[in-house]
Amino acid sequence: MSAPADGLYQDVVLEHCKHPRNRRAPADASHRARGENPLCGDHIEVYLRLDDGHIHDIAFDGVGCAIATASASLMTEAMMGVDRHDAQRLLERFRQMLAAPGATPDPELGPLRALRGVHDFPGRLQCANLAWDALHAALQAGTAPQPVAAIAGNAS
Repeated sequence: MSAPADGLYQDVVLEHCKHPRNRRAPADASHRARGENPLCGDHIEVYLRLDDGHIHDIAFDGVGCAIATASASLMTEAMMGVDRHDAQRLLERFRQMLAAPGATPDPELGPLRALRGVHDFPGRLQCANLAWDALHAALQAGTAPQPVAAIAGNAS
């Protein structure tokens, strides 16, 4: 594997790809949204159960490449138990990390920093953001259960 690819496929990313956490479709989700990448056919659905403004449960399901799957898995671990405001803040920090090549990743991102190498591969940015886009849409949804909201990936 080349040096840039080593940064992209770090051990934590490979581990989350091979053994994704929280991959399931819970029946009791209060919010959900679906992200789609029309360029490759990947689709990730994110399920949330919000109680008193906190993410009591978060899961994902769908079909995605190694980066999309690992990103969704890492995202669910980072968001479990977080309140809605902090979830939005963490989502923005994650997006900033991917958009700022060479910048030192925010230590608050913890294991999510393993995905920082994605910025060296512009074609994979949508893969890393797919579940996060669905999470953003789910957080914006009202308090009643929402139908699946399709979030089409951008072509970048």
